[in-house]
Amino acid sequence: MKAVFISGHGDNAVVQIGERPKPARGHGDVLVRVMAASLNRVDLYMRDSGKGITHSLPHILGLDGAGIVEEVGPEEPLLTVGQRVVLHPGIGCGRCEFCQRGAGVLCTGIQYLGEHRDGTLAEFVSLPARNVFPMPASLNFEQAAALGVCHLTAWRMLFGKAQIQPWETVLIFGIGGGVSLAALQLAKLAGCKAIVTSRDAGKLQRALDLGADHAINGSTQDITREVMALTGGRGADVVIENVGQAVWSHALKSLVRGGRIVTCGATSGDQPPADLRRIFIRQLQIFGSTLGDLAELRDLLAFVERSALRPVICATYPMDEVHAALDALEAGSQFGKIAITIGPATPDAQ
Repeated sequence: MKAVFISGHGDNAVVQIGERPKPARGHGDVLVRVMAASLNRVDLYMRDSGKGITHSLPHILGLDGAGIVEEVGPEEPLLTVGQRVVLHPGIGCGRCEFCQRGAGVLCTGIQYLGEHRDGTLAEFVSLPARNVFPMPASLNFEQAAALGVCHLTAWRMLFGKAQIQPWETVLIFGIGGGVSLAALQLAKLAGCKAIVTSRDAGKLQRALDLGADHAINGSTQDITREVMALTGGRGADVVIENVGQAVWSHALKSLVRGGRIVTCGATSGDQPPADLRRIFIRQLQIFGSTLGDLAELRDLLAFVERSALRPVICATYPMDEVHAALDALEAGSQFGKIAITIGPATPDAQ
């Protein structure tokens, strides 16, 4: 099968497009013909070093994906050949205490597609049936692929961790990235007021066009002062952030007393000042979050079926142009997800 894989670590020179063995479907697994995937920062990390992630070379990239069921065993009652599906990229062991309590995303032996095992930038992928979900009819393959990482991550942050309420104000840092945009879409559909930040005026305007209530330019405005002005001196109920050190102080200072901050990344550094006095005096709550459980993806997909949510796809590349797609992701100028078509490009679903 044709795939995108790394033969070493470094720059795009180690990213190959060529033939790899087609995976064999094991008992209880589903073989999926991948139609589309999207890029994530971890694809750059795996290309650059993959340090700390157990993997072998050559290694197929790609964390999320959507496609068509190619093969399924007779023991599987819910999936059929030809069905359009979305993939959950986290393969839990099924035996540890966390898997057994239904918290598979905390599994001590979890393996992720594109990290610990071959990923979705390939014509086929085989994975357990429990990780394969019917695809929302309202989406095309590129849009559906984007749900499995960024929207699932934002879903857990907003509803699983922060447990947002429709009367609350949510402050979202770094609008333009996949998780931040997903958080904006979900928060607005949940009835919340959304304040977004970026250092890019163009991204802020596009976020306003998508429904953000207020936008703050971090390069020309004091974020905390603006948040307080917009909330009558009260502060935001919830902060969603994946930037880390560069914005952490603003994030804490922008919260209302008893407010919640949920973090899922640290692209600008992971050692910010703790500001412990502020945390305990104002009784702030801090949550770490990564991806989401199988049940959370099920709930997200049901929500998509009942709403007008469509992931924002900023650019689509064929598999043969994956080097250009990786360059675009690394530049950080995208507004939304960068999709990779594995099969033919698909029109918007009706």
